[in-house]
Amino acid sequence: MKAAIYPGHGQPVTIETVPEPRPAAGEVLIRVSRCGICGTDLSMTRGDMWDYGANVQFGHEYAGEIVELGSGVDTLRVGDRISVIPSVACGACRTCRSHGNNVLCEDKAGSAMFGFSEFAAIPQSVATPLPSVLSMADGALIEPLAISLYGVQLAAIRPGDSVLVLGAGTVALYAIYWARRLGAGRITVMSRSPRREALVRQMGANSFIPYGEGEIGEVVEALGEAPGIVLECVGAEGMLMKALHHVAPFGRIVSLGFCTSPDAVIPAIASYKCASMHFSVGYSMREFHYIADQMDKGHVDPKAIISSTISLDRLPETMAMLRAPNEETKVHVAF
Repeated sequence: MKAAIYPGHGQPVTIETVPEPRPAAGEVLIRVSRCGICGTDLSMTRGDMWDYGANVQFGHEYAGEIVELGSGVDTLRVGDRISVIPSVACGACRTCRSHGNNVLCEDKAGSAMFGFSEFAAIPQSVATPLPSVLSMADGALIEPLAISLYGVQLAAIRPGDSVLVLGAGTVALYAIYWARRLGAGRITVMSRSPRREALVRQMGANSFIPYGEGEIGEVVEALGEAPGIVLECVGAEGMLMKALHHVAPFGRIVSLGFCTSPDAVIPAIASYKCASMHFSVGYSMREFHYIADQMDKGHVDPKAIISSTISLDRLPETMAMLRAPNEETKVHVAF
């Protein structure tokens, strides 16, 4: 079968022919249908400290159809269409028992990051069956939707809360989507580029403001008050301090941006606002099941963010293109 391989050390991704996997006990073999390119795929194939490693398959936003069952599989059938949680959890450690967050499993039970491959063998425990109303494209969006839902829930949005979203990428767009569904009042988005203004409004935002001088006053004018909640979805240096400058007294900041560099804040400013700051990574099976059940009942089709669909062979050149300024939002590889 064909699969994308990251050689490691920042070298370009290659498409290679590798043996087709076989499902072990408790596993299912799926024919991958769709896999989204995530910003993490770009940042973790640069050869930096946060890196996928050498000679690995990758791809974690994917969906496919089960074509073979391993022994002992009793909850799934051949022909089932599924979305995949790409982190395998032990289910028994303290974190698994208390939070169910696969990404934070203390035993690091394994990975199911095989989305940029024609076939993948995965444990049945990380498979979420797709309702008949959902397409494979929908299924490949459940993972990024879950990332945003898991983080936005930490904000404890109350009906009518004013929300500022920093950024306009995939995580930010779905943070807007969930903030609207969870009862937010006015939502304002700030980004360096206005090219996604129409899309952020489609996701549920009321206004869009570019970064710049006077932005604090502009946000207050747009929301009618300082934001009680700031969702930081950029992950670049300086964004946490920007969030602190904007948040209202006793407000809540949630960082979903996953910055991998030191990002200084001034604690005294946070103290004088009595602001709280939360950090989020991952999700649980609860989010995956909820999204699969509710995805077609929202105020907007989440597939609106898909800007291009490509073949697996075009993945290397597309990743290179996405590292430079571009007009894409979410690119899917279709098999």
